[in-house]
Amino acid sequence: MIVVTGGAGFIGSCFIKKLNDEGVTDILVVDHFGTGDKWKNLVGKKFRTMIDKDAFMYGLEQGTFDEGVEQIVHLGACTKTTERDCDYLLENNYHYSIKIATHCINNDIRFIYASSAASYGLGEHGYDDRLFEQLKPLNMYGYSKHLFDLWVLQNGFDKRFTGIKYFNVFGPNEYHKTDMASMVYKAYLQIQDTGKVRLFKSTTPQYDNGAQQRDFVYVKDVVAVMWNMFKDTNFAGIYNLGTGNARSWNDLVRAVFTAMDKPVEIEYVDMPEYLKNQYQNYTQADMQKLNGTDASIQFSTLEESVGDYVRNYLMATWQHL
Repeated sequence: MIVVTGGAGFIGSCFIKKLNDEGVTDILVVDHFGTGDKWKNLVGKKFRTMIDKDAFMYGLEQGTFDEGVEQIVHLGACTKTTERDCDYLLENNYHYSIKIATHCINNDIRFIYASSAASYGLGEHGYDDRLFEQLKPLNMYGYSKHLFDLWVLQNGFDKRFTGIKYFNVFGPNEYHKTDMASMVYKAYLQIQDTGKVRLFKSTTPQYDNGAQQRDFVYVKDVVAVMWNMFKDTNFAGIYNLGTGNARSWNDLVRAVFTAMDKPVEIEYVDMPEYLKNQYQNYTQADMQKLNGTDASIQFSTLEESVGDYVRNYLMATWQHL
């Protein structure tokens, strides 16, 4: 059996779809399902059953999952970059992960987990997935992910585990993320509503308005890389997962306008004060480490990815992958 925590979430549900496409259906879906529509991400997927994350942890501690589990793909976390409750993030993102990882060590279970490019902070030391100690995350979410990476490294578990530092992932099944959903999804909704998109003005002379850059990566490409990692049981280490090609916010929203066959209209608005000190003007994954493995793929272009997402999902009757 394969366990996928965060399995009803964005990347988790898309990865379950990939597992199903590859013939894997003996899956335990772990998540906090709540009262929202996240469950829709699982419609049409094949799996053994669903279980709440706290019930899963209780079962883990009681020995329920000591046998029969081959791999745990741990994607569940609070991913809200503006979350201020440090205790909650430490318990949910850090200590919870340590408990699962320790169980995997004690029971010889393969462990793949989600880290984040938020751990790089302003990127003053670059975005090299071979550097860790000097990183300075800008928010508590990024720090909680960074702490777990350090725990893995300090214990030498990077020789056994696979960690994935996701950059700006977008695509179908992200709809429940509200404020944390991608700008592609937000732009689509804004264009539908007003015919234009609002972007933050630049706060530094180094970048024009909307010219701030991110490494945007399509969720279909993400799960293709994850599948390559998953099927190679000897694959280990902590890796960046982006395209290695930074593009501007202007490029991104223009691709949405094009996919919707609408004229481009962008309005630049002041950035909120609380964001100015934790805003990344530029991210670009250093992909040398992953590109030296068999897990690497040829990534789609931004225009190809946005076009597929908008036309085949956002504009479709059924929007889910």
